[in-house]
Amino acid sequence: MKIPVKLYNGQKLPIITKEGDWFDIAVQGPIELKGPIAHTAKRSRANGDDVSIRSVEFFPYALSLNMAMLLPEGFEAVVLPRSSTFNKFWIKLTNGEGVIDNAFRGNGDVWGARLLPFKDITIPDGTRLFQFRIQLSQKATFKQKLKWLFWDGKVEFVEAESLGDKSRGGYGEGTKYLDSRNH
Repeated sequence: MKIPVKLYNGQKLPIITKEGDWFDIAVQGPIELKGPIAHTAKRSRANGDDVSIRSVEFFPYALSLNMAMLLPEGFEAVVLPRSSTFNKFWIKLTNGEGVIDNAFRGNGDVWGARLLPFKDITIPDGTRLFQFRIQLSQKATFKQKLKWLFWDGKVEFVEAESLGDKSRGGYGEGTKYLDSRNH
């Protein structure tokens, strides 16, 4: 199965490894993220006891993955952090996972990730932070399910100049990406 991918800002095609069943996405960096800040403790009384309350401010980020993909009809992609992402970089995806449905397939439908860092961190260029798999959509037709059943499991990502004009409008209206090289 050949899947056209529109790349932005020097992004590389997804990485296919023999060791795993998922495809890796490397980020462009370096990316600097600011961890939470604990503000000054304030004394208060609660239920007759003196207590100290400290508010903590978190800084979520929207990171462009600098690629859009023309998934085959009846298929979708699921994006998750790699298993080592939190241990190495102390970041989480804010929604836990990303679902790229088949309607998200135009030039403007660039994949992204919303991150929540738990400490100040710099992520080096080329770091494989995320992984994804391609699977049948719940709306797949019988014919598309048969194609999946007899598919040989091989995927080839090919760089495309254009995915066409069918676009859903990108990753959330008004999203401001962390990447200053925004497409």
